[in-house]
Amino acid sequence: MSTLFDQMKIQVKKEQPRLVFPEGHDGRICEAVQRLAEEDILFPILIAKRDECPAYIQDLEKKGKLFIKHPEEDQNLDQLADKLAERRKGKLTKEEAEKWLQDENYYGTMLVYTDQAAGLVSGATHSTADTVRPALQIIKTKPGVQRTSGSFIMLKGEEQLLFADCAINIAPDSEVLADIAIESANTAKAFGMDPKIAMLSFSTKGSAKAPETDKVMKATKLVKEKRPDLFIDGEFQFDAAYVPEVAQTKAPDSPLKGKANVFVFPSLEAGNIGYKIAQRLGGYEAIGPILQGLNQPVNDLSRGCNTEDVYKLAIITAMQSVMDSSKKNKVK
Repeated sequence: MSTLFDQMKIQVKKEQPRLVFPEGHDGRICEAVQRLAEEDILFPILIAKRDECPAYIQDLEKKGKLFIKHPEEDQNLDQLADKLAERRKGKLTKEEAEKWLQDENYYGTMLVYTDQAAGLVSGATHSTADTVRPALQIIKTKPGVQRTSGSFIMLKGEEQLLFADCAINIAPDSEVLADIAIESANTAKAFGMDPKIAMLSFSTKGSAKAPETDKVMKATKLVKEKRPDLFIDGEFQFDAAYVPEVAQTKAPDSPLKGKANVFVFPSLEAGNIGYKIAQRLGGYEAIGPILQGLNQPVNDLSRGCNTEDVYKLAIITAMQSVMDSSKKNKVK
């Protein structure tokens, strides 16, 4: 675990990306931002009224370690409202856009959209919907991606797994499941993993027949057609995907051979329950949810998060921005 974050911190420090934290009124956010700023990992933008910030946050701003911003104090709010109304393509008047920007998540998302920041971390006091909705309306998904999805990096000792979708899509169809698998592979690669993807079900390679298993089989086929470079197989029960001895019995011809490290669940219900069982009973640390498929990184904290969770998700978000920037430069 420490190796993963140590490596990410080294890469992120080279770029010093700016990240927005819309919940500047929350003590957990302020403590994490203090640590990130003092360690020179990234440059935080805290959304809060300056006189309501703790003295140590105000001192860090004076030292040039972070920015404190608030829509009521932003002299460029008029231009932001114009750009927001334009982005909504006639669905929003400028007056309505000005009202939207009083919401810290919409305001923070616009800072990302206008490249004043590289990414955003929210959700300590807001629901997932409050964090994700502005991102979908403003930043939007990457070309060819139908839906955003939420993955968790699961850490235990030296083991590193990825679970998805555990946060967004309640009942994904085959096409959405295929998107989730592809974006999960991209996320895994961004964090140093060699993705071996298992499409999960209650059946292993045709051992049961039902519309639910057919959906997973079709999704697996779609991924192989779209991304033949990916190492993927399905449908699998979890034990056949994860335990080599079980794989030898249930799916001896599968290339995964019980060594999957990216697990795509067939529904949000299964994914959410699965990661929490691994976390609470299996002793895995769950980092996320990491939102996948967006044009720019926006990530959602749990409202039960602690300062360490904020710190780590911020590093992950910054790493996503660094990887995105690297891809853009290669295209150029």
